[in-house]
Amino acid sequence: MAAEQIAYTVKEFAPAVPGWLNKGDNAWQMTASTLVGIQSMPGLVILYASIVKKKWAVNSAFMALYAFAAVLICWVLLCYRMAFGDELLPFWGKGAPALGQKYLLGRAKVPESKHRGYNDVDDITEPLYPMATLVYFQFTFAAITLILLAGSVLGRMNIRAWMAFVPLWLIFSYTVGAFSLWGGGFLYHWGVIDYSGGYVIHLSSGIAGLTAAYWVGPRLKCDRERFPPNNVLLMLAGAGLLWMGWSGFNGGAPYAANIDSSIAVLNTNVCAATSLLVWTSLDVVFFGKPSVVGAVQGMMTGLACITPGAGLVQSWAAIVMGMLSGSIPWVSMMVLHKKCSLLQKVDDALGVFHTHAVAGLLGGLLTGLLAEPDLCKLILPFDTRGAFYGGNGGVQFLKQIVAALFVITWNVVSTSIILLFIRLFIPLRMPDNQLEIGDDAAHGEEAYALWGDGEKYDPTEHGWHTSQFSEVAAPSPYVNGARGVTINL
Repeated sequence: MAAEQIAYTVKEFAPAVPGWLNKGDNAWQMTASTLVGIQSMPGLVILYASIVKKKWAVNSAFMALYAFAAVLICWVLLCYRMAFGDELLPFWGKGAPALGQKYLLGRAKVPESKHRGYNDVDDITEPLYPMATLVYFQFTFAAITLILLAGSVLGRMNIRAWMAFVPLWLIFSYTVGAFSLWGGGFLYHWGVIDYSGGYVIHLSSGIAGLTAAYWVGPRLKCDRERFPPNNVLLMLAGAGLLWMGWSGFNGGAPYAANIDSSIAVLNTNVCAATSLLVWTSLDVVFFGKPSVVGAVQGMMTGLACITPGAGLVQSWAAIVMGMLSGSIPWVSMMVLHKKCSLLQKVDDALGVFHTHAVAGLLGGLLTGLLAEPDLCKLILPFDTRGAFYGGNGGVQFLKQIVAALFVITWNVVSTSIILLFIRLFIPLRMPDNQLEIGDDAAHGEEAYALWGDGEKYDPTEHGWHTSQFSEVAAPSPYVNGARGVTINL
């Protein structure tokens, strides 16, 4: 007890431990931030590098790597306070740097977060740790949103256009959704629920990704028809990091190491596991065998679906959400996609629209149905419940619909304007002759010094394998291509 008093009340003995600091909350929030960061770096970097054709491994990984770094700098220079600072417009905050020592060492606070009309309740978001922790935690969410979006345009987007797109989309699209739903904007004060980013992250990235894929244009016909993963086992490693990191993604949303955080972590994993099993079962029923890629997609849809309500629904409801997230996005990808001319025309490389937009929208609507009143009271100051619990639940469901329409509309419009602006100066799509080459044309580097894009060895095409156990250098057809040694066993 004496040690606690020194740590929390006797400031002269611990200048780095002010009276408002809760060490447990701060430790958990920094841990959660690291978990979410690991989802992107190296999680999605590895997943993207391995789920695409060999010739696009470097480019796909680099798009994620660049986005992670660029978002961080833009975040601390301007965008954090656009998303979580003082109000400029009902859907946008005032941009300003988040770099000052006094600002970062002070107690974290979201200034516009006090719910209007509840003057008798002190519900302003003011966690028990420094602003630096909150700034970094929210950065990891912004970064993964851009990286998820990148999945729609892999295999053909001009890397220079991507480098320009990342900061512009962060400023003019992401910050609007984040402020509107989390930072004290009009949807936040209206009572829309987005626990940890079903709308801000998944619906936004899926819709913006589909829009970007439309404007950038499709991959080469041969790549659209055949785009096998170059390393399925490495893809599973990336997917595993993504899944495990989601405990920080949803578990960090309450801004504290509290009981609601525990519920969120459990529900997250329950929903993901259920969704994976349902997706895999559908693959077996309709295609005769389970797909590893399909299992990863089912995992993603479950994680995206539970995100908007992770700490607000009961665990049995998480199973229901997992069953629906493993089946509805499966139908949209495997059935509706083939029947919809627009979806057929737009080349969404990794199906981000289905795995994130459809799943995120589904989760937001299911939260409007299944949000449990007592769980809502743990983090919300007013009476909130899903439609299945009667009362004002029907109104909550309608609010979730309206918020989804706003997020969809804003992302379609803002993404289109940004890309049309960039197109005035930089081509959005690589030329066909570079698309035929891939990484070597875009970066002068290749991921593997091996032949082939997943095809079996053919001596007529790979004739430099001359004799058994011979060691022969594989000649690169490109001037600056990567070279390696292959031993024919």
